[in-house]
Amino acid sequence: MTVYIDPPTWPGHGRLWSHMISDVSYDELHAFAEKVGCPRRAFERDHYDVPAHRYADAVRAGAREVSSREVVRLLTQAGLRRRKRSAR
Repeated sequence: MTVYIDPPTWPGHGRLWSHMISDVSYDELHAFAEKVGCPRRAFERDHYDVPAHRYADAVRAGAREVSSREVVRLLTQAGLRRRKRSAR
């Protein structure tokens, strides 16, 4: 089981956020997120949004630190990437 997390550099709602993903399955990701206390509402399409103050908790629990580019590459390679729908 490998879960990945990028650095908390994504701004939103007055704080910084990380993206946490799995390169195996969404089930694996949901199980890990529950283990580290991430609510299901933090799941967006193909990743969990993790606030900066929870980053170290995820890493201590076993999430592997990677760059934001690596997150996208891993999701795409695993076939788990879900892009936002474009507004028409």
